[in-house]
Amino acid sequence: MAEKKPFVITINDKDYEESQLNDQQKVLINHISDLDRKIGSTRFNLDQLQVGRDAFVNMLTSSLEDGNRVKEEEIIQ
Repeated sequence: MAEKKPFVITINDKDYEESQLNDQQKVLINHISDLDRKIGSTRFNLDQLQVGRDAFVNMLTSSLEDGNRVKEEEIIQ
């Protein structure tokens, strides 16, 4: 069987094994990890929102340049 490697985290260029951390420090690390995931997810969602906004701006700009109104079926509801 493979030997289980200890969990190691690097903080300020210093490595810490899980066994060196107290319970409060472990909780803080979990909060930081969760916030990192949420920040990544929020950035992903923001990218999607920005692309959607850009698409609507392009549709509006195009319709103004063509002198036509945006057709209702072109607008995604």
